[in-house]
Amino acid sequence: MQKEVLIIIPAYNEEHNIEQVLKNLESPDIAEFADILVMNDASLDNTNWIAKAHRHAVVTHVFNLGYGSALQLGYKYAIRYHYKYVIQMDADGQHDVCNVTNIYKTLKTKYDGEYPDIVLGSRYLADSSPFEVSFLKELAYKMFRGIIKLITKRTIMDPTSGLQGLSWRAVLDYSKYGNFDDRYPDANMLTSMILKGYNVVEIPAVMHTRSYGMSMHSGLIKPIGYMFHMMLSIVGVVLRQKKHQIPQNVDSEKNKKEVK
Repeated sequence: MQKEVLIIIPAYNEEHNIEQVLKNLESPDIAEFADILVMNDASLDNTNWIAKAHRHAVVTHVFNLGYGSALQLGYKYAIRYHYKYVIQMDADGQHDVCNVTNIYKTLKTKYDGEYPDIVLGSRYLADSSPFEVSFLKELAYKMFRGIIKLITKRTIMDPTSGLQGLSWRAVLDYSKYGNFDDRYPDANMLTSMILKGYNVVEIPAVMHTRSYGMSMHSGLIKPIGYMFHMMLSIVGVVLRQKKHQIPQNVDSEKNKKEVK
């Protein structure tokens, strides 16, 4: 029987974490409505074999393409196999699997008369579990909140959350060429989707600190590169959106001519 949800797990060298994540996702209450796809981004360890041993779908890149490319290929897979929803989560164990059911329920609940297109699992809402971050990361989160608020008039408390649920139409948009950041799809993608009119809903989430391995933003150089890339990407999002907008006066003149 075709299930409604595809859980996409991008993974790179996560042999110490991914097995427990998969075991937790295999609980009957989640397996009832969701399939699992592991996007193995050319891991050098046993990530690939662990995922295959659990008999889940696995796509393995020959070369490391990056987090965003792994996600986008997963979206194409979801469209190809007609999944109604996608829930994406990390392979490092930071996203508690209890969030999956909550995100799924939220995707099927109307907000202001519309179903959500994107459901964000947030670390920074009143009912979220406690989660400590460094001063620099907190500063970055506040900056991205401010930028999104300035551009879209929306307050997104956790603009870099990788724990997300997506509707079919959001997945379709992301799956198209040029519509998704192949490296760091975070605040830039949220800004783009809000400007396009997609319904974004944020809910409290339970998250944990990483037990093994290193984050893709670890070190000193990577976070600087990430910030630089993100700022340029957000500027690009705004410029593209303005380019595609039709000025009101032009649209009005066109309508007048059609009436005549």
